[in-house]
Amino acid sequence: MRTIVTGGSGYLGIHLCDYFDADDLSTRSGFDVLNSYDAQRVAEYDLVIHLAALLDKSPDAADNVFQVNVEGTVNILKNVRPDAAFIFASTKDVYGRFADNFTEVPESCQTLYSGQSAFEWSKLIAERYVEFYAHRDRFRACNLRMSTVFAKLTEGNEPNFVGHYADSINKGERIRLPGGGRPVRDLLHVKDLAKACEAFADSVIRHGTYNVGGGRRNSMTLTSLIAKLEEVSGLQAIVDRENPLPDPVPFNYISDISLIDRELGWRPTVDLDDGLRDLFGGTINS
Repeated sequence: MRTIVTGGSGYLGIHLCDYFDADDLSTRSGFDVLNSYDAQRVAEYDLVIHLAALLDKSPDAADNVFQVNVEGTVNILKNVRPDAAFIFASTKDVYGRFADNFTEVPESCQTLYSGQSAFEWSKLIAERYVEFYAHRDRFRACNLRMSTVFAKLTEGNEPNFVGHYADSINKGERIRLPGGGRPVRDLLHVKDLAKACEAFADSVIRHGTYNVGGGRRNSMTLTSLIAKLEEVSGLQAIVDRENPLPDPVPFNYISDISLIDRELGWRPTVDLDDGLRDLFGGTINS
């Protein structure tokens, strides 16, 4: 199956390219999702994994965020060939503060505007375009609402908070935690994200929207995460308890992953200890 990953030079994309032996469509490889000619490249592929996005959540970046994340997605969608598989990297944050109403957040959680940044809102808008073009042009497509997917740090890429904590522990730098370290998040190693993409690509499902995260089994408070990173690395974290970050929204988040398990037979398989150890140069056994 010929595969291309947009944003394949990014934090997660570089690992997905390696897993699928995929080609990369990104600015680092000389291509731009906003360039209609460059976007035509995806017509040659059986599987298109669309990660390319502008992740800036600052208010001043809103116009650029909508341009890249919505217009760029439409450019790619217009070129996916019939019966190919298209996977869109969305985010759990489309649920906004409504996620706080659930102990495990299902796909049926409301996605009404509740203060989300342009980044989250652009992802939600793009999901609707995915559904429209997939039905109109008869290709298979799914939206993956990802929750805290972490990966080994690669040159030139900014990690998410899990990778940031690991990097800070490696360097002996101070770590500031939001909410006094009490917020809960579910964690997923990038190899399990790759397996979720593979599960959809290999399925007969035509259209779907799925939560992709660690679920209840791979969830913990941020304080527990720091302790776990210390355990797997043998290093000591320096936590700045005098200057905590503001409480996050939602305060706690655990993905309900029962739908993707039921429809695609996917669930996390990478042991969380192994996955976190990978951030410090360990190996993944699954």
